[in-house]
Amino acid sequence: MKKMTLVLLALLCSMQIMAQERVEVIRKKLFSCDESGVIVAAHRGDWRNYPENSLAAIDNAIKMGVDIVELDVQRTKDGVLILMHDTSLDRTTTGKGKVKEVTMDSIAKLNLKNGCAIRTIHKVPILEEALVHAKGKIMINLDKADRYFEEVYALLKKTGTTNQIIMKGNKSYEKVKEQYGDYLKEVIYMPIVNLDKENAEEQIESFIKDMHPVAFELLYKTDENPLPRRLKDSLKGRTLIWYNTLWDTMAGAHDDDASLQDFDKGYGYLIDVLGARMIQTDRPQFLLDYLRSRNLHD
Repeated sequence: MKKMTLVLLALLCSMQIMAQERVEVIRKKLFSCDESGVIVAAHRGDWRNYPENSLAAIDNAIKMGVDIVELDVQRTKDGVLILMHDTSLDRTTTGKGKVKEVTMDSIAKLNLKNGCAIRTIHKVPILEEALVHAKGKIMINLDKADRYFEEVYALLKKTGTTNQIIMKGNKSYEKVKEQYGDYLKEVIYMPIVNLDKENAEEQIESFIKDMHPVAFELLYKTDENPLPRRLKDSLKGRTLIWYNTLWDTMAGAHDDDASLQDFDKGYGYLIDVLGARMIQTDRPQFLLDYLRSRNLHD
């Protein structure tokens, strides 16, 4: 019995070390501007199989081999940070009302709904619980968290997950520096730049000069814009390019739906023509299968 216990403990320690190594591998790819593969981000976790922003959706993304899970943060009436995209409980839970007007005790009694609006056994996670759950296993992009960043940061320090966090935003470098300050030494920040705006290229160069971010999230509506193609070459070796394939107006219609019809018009176009090395998707398994077929993901 004692021998079996020791074996199980050794196995558990080995798994924890491997998980932590995975986070470090992803961080190394980001900071070294590694363009040999494509980093995958799962939007709200694996919400096609489990409720969005649930612990199960995070777990399944980890099992798939996803690199980053995107999670949304809201705050309850009594100040508890939870995982939820909407400001209202109506769409994703069995409850009603604004999150900010309901206490955590009441929210804890609710069940999450799946993508078909059907009640599930899953509960609304608090942020701290999710951080502990994902510790060392996957990078985490916290969306809508900048509003409460002081509180979020306290939880990151408490749970020892600061090195896993990615924050993003569309503010200028000056405003980012003002808001995050020394936190930028610990938390990864990626600027979001709308390439359809007049000063987009200047904004990118300003960030590279002053902050040198590991990546930029780029947005554009149609291929009539020549800038996305140009940036593939001008940003090569300087920073990574992140595109979203969630819906058609985020990346010139080269989205998940386009990829279902023809990879060359979807993921393939973003990777080969526009230089994408980070893709956020609503179909993580589908994207991973494609990348693995091209030896662009482990």
